[in-house]
This record gives sequence, structure tokens and C-alpha cells, in this order.
Amino acid sequence: MKARIDAIIQRDQAEYLEQLMPQTDPLLRELEEYGAQHGVPSADREVALFVEITARAIKAKRALEIGMAIGYTSIHLARAVGDDGLVVTIDPSDEMIKAADGYMKRAGLRDRVRIERGKALDVIPRLKETFDLLFIDALKEEYADYLKLALPKLRGGGVVIVDNLLWGGQVAGEIRSADQESSTNALREFNKYFVNHPKLRAEILSVGDGLGYAVKVS
Repeated sequence: MKARIDAIIQRDQAEYLEQLMPQTDPLLRELEEYGAQHGVPSADREVALFVEITARAIKAKRALEIGMAIGYTSIHLARAVGDDGLVVTIDPSDEMIKAADGYMKRAGLRDRVRIERGKALDVIPRLKETFDLLFIDALKEEYADYLKLALPKLRGGGVVIVDNLLWGGQVAGEIRSADQESSTNALREFNKYFVNHPKLRAEILSVGDGLGYAVKVS
């Protein structure tokens, strides 16, 4: 989630896009409001929609999400994979799992989602599925390790999407506070690793808070 709407692009552009794409889904609006009120980090609206559009475009039937929170992007993915699809999502928090479970049930999508409770670095090696799409949005310091573990489980031609790669502009500029130093430096290193990965054709887009986008080529 961006710290402010003009963290990446200019304010007039950001305000235009915000007005162009209002949230018309009552349940998703409720999730957005819940996240804002309770300080729960979720993907920006345009990022979640981008993930859903991509999943639909590649006809994804198996998606892996690392970092579920209250299930905002999970719901977008579950809608995209269809009745016979599966979203496997990972989160260590009982509180987040309880909230996400409730929202998914209300969305009528609970049977399309398998929630794996635990730390992603412990859970990923246990997964047996081959996935069409991988979405990463969890601890920034662990991004590189998530990718290393999950990439072998992604099919050739599958898509990787990674959130927060511009980190409110900090990766390209000044770190705003001491508590942001570790995550910012980790993302700076990850970005170089990501765009130069030998098994990916990758770039970073100025969507949301900076979105890594790649296809697995080998």
C-alpha cells in the first residue's frame, strides 16, 4: 500500500486515476476501509485489479499468493481462476486468517482458496502444486528467498508479480526513517536480482507502489 497517492507518480495523475477507477464492489470497498482503519497493509486497488486481469489473461487455474493479510488480492485471484481453479495463499497470523476467511465466505469464494497458515519460507517447500501465477507481497527482506523457493513451482510461461518494489520512492531516493532502512535496502538488492534473473523476462512498472512483472522463460 502506498504511503500517499502521489508517492510514485505526480499528484494530478494520481488523483485522475483515483477518480477514474472508483471502487464499485461493496465487499471490496469494505475490505479497503477495514484495512485503512486497522492499519492492515493490502495491495493498492490498481495492483489487485492488475493481478486479476493478468490471471484472467493467462487463464490461470493455480495461483500462489505469498502474503494474504485480510484476503483482498486473494478474492481478486479467486474470481479469476474460476470454479475449477485454486488459489493457495500463505499467512502466519491467526487474526488475519480469521478475517480473510470471513470475507471469502461472504464473497462466495471460500472453496476456491486454500489458506496455509505459517511462515512462507516454511510453507513453500511443502507445496506440491505447479502454479500458473505467483504473487508476492509479504516481508520485503524475504522477497529474494520467496522467489528462489517458489520459482521452481511455477510453470514455464507462468507469471510472477511482486508488489511494493518502489517502496514509496525510497528505493530510488532518500530513506525516510530508520525503521525503513532494512526493507528499502532489501528491495534495492531484490530489484537488481529480479530484473536480471536468468529464468525470468522481467521489468518493474510504476503501478501502485511499484510492481515487478515477469514471465518465466526457462
